Amino acid sequence: MKRDSTCMEDERVDQRTCLICGDRATGLHYGIISCEGCKGFFKRSICNKRVYRCSRDKNCVMSRKQRNRCQYCRLLKCLQMGMNRKAIREDGMPGGRNKSIGPVQISEEEIERIMSGQEFEGEANMSWSNNGDSDHSSPGNGVSESNQPSPVSTPSSSRSVELNGFAALRDQYLGTPVSTHYQYLPHLFGYSAHSALVAPQPRGLDPQSHGLISQLVCAEDLEPLGTPMLIEDGYKVTQAELFALLCRLADELLFRQIAWIKKLPFFCELSIKDYTCLLSSTWQELILLSSLTVYSKQIFGDLADVTSKYSPSDDELHRFSEEGMEVMERLIYLFRKFSQLKVSNEEYACMKAINFLNQDIRGLTNASQLEQLNKRYWYVCQDFTEYKYPHQPNRFPDLMMCLPEIRYIAGKMVNVPLEQLPLLFKAVLHSCKTSVSKE
Repeated sequence: MKRDSTCMEDERVDQRTCLICGDRATGLHYGIISCEGCKGFFKRSICNKRVYRCSRDKNCVMSRKQRNRCQYCRLLKCLQMGMNRKAIREDGMPGGRNKSIGPVQISEEEIERIMSGQEFEGEANMSWSNNGDSDHSSPGNGVSESNQPSPVSTPSSSRSVELNGFAALRDQYLGTPVSTHYQYLPHLFGYSAHSALVAPQPRGLDPQSHGLISQLVCAEDLEPLGTPMLIEDGYKVTQAELFALLCRLADELLFRQIAWIKKLPFFCELSIKDYTCLLSSTWQELILLSSLTVYSKQIFGDLADVTSKYSPSDDELHRFSEEGMEVMERLIYLFRKFSQLKVSNEEYACMKAINFLNQDIRGLTNASQLEQLNKRYWYVCQDFTEYKYPHQPNRFPDLMMCLPEIRYIAGKMVNVPLEQLPLLFKAVLHSCKTSVSKE
């Protein structure tokens, strides 16, 4: 059965199109699905440290017939779509060095350094990192060498957090346009601006994909949360009360994740040790993903009403950390992205399974088995989005690129002091509820 399943997955890859030029894809190369032509072009460009020039406006159309007309725009799109230059072997030989590498996200500044050749100057005496891929590697999970989520960007911030009251916090951060250091990341949340893929033809959903998605959705508890979030008008919520409510919500969401595991279609395929290891490493990410999608109406509705009745003190505002500010901005942006996508229950179930099946977590007894399961649901999710949303060719990359961001935010939240969480949630929920009411 494993051999048959692998064959079907390979056949699905053969039917997919290159994310760079739209030609027939031959597999996963340097982290993304691409054709042999773009794979070879990317490798040659990076190995030979090529610096190209565009004679137009750096936005040339990329298609199978036109991809050779502008090498600059072709390499630019390779980087924007997530091709990982550090996955190329130093000796230039075929194959990669890490079986789980996936698409990477780098800032526009780093892309510009690569395109201008500045990045190569600093690498003259450095060896390639240990990251790599192979033609048959599974889609990765956005995990870096240090086993931590790869951040979308790590901009340094010099602004002061010494605010003179919540009004200052609201005026500076809430209900404002996207933070400036997110505006130079179009490669992550704006594929459509660079995409020139041919409009896909209507097609049916693979029967196996339909069955696997149905099993995942059946494993989910999509009923409204049971934790009461009703506060009488005029009542002032204290910091301790709001913190206690957040803990109760986290407990309920965690309990649902534990119950979810036991209903998964592959529950009997993995060891209890691996399930325990996966849950202990991903539960915060799973809770965050569910809060931003299937439970968002309650979280950003009922819970937002509760947080609106909590007024932080001046001391709480002054002590609000820089990491708290970063988490707040990223959560607001991610909420807006999910609101724009309107993630379906099927997509949510697939994203959750893909995030859970992280073969890069330390302590696993059967990482290769997890890799195959991750690969299976990666393709299932792609098959579903391409079938359900044929006029949104960039929807699947958009969804997958949200997962590394969720991991990064979850990792950062651990460093936010517990006493700052009420203020953090008040700021995020107020901003998100305000942005929704304006639409």
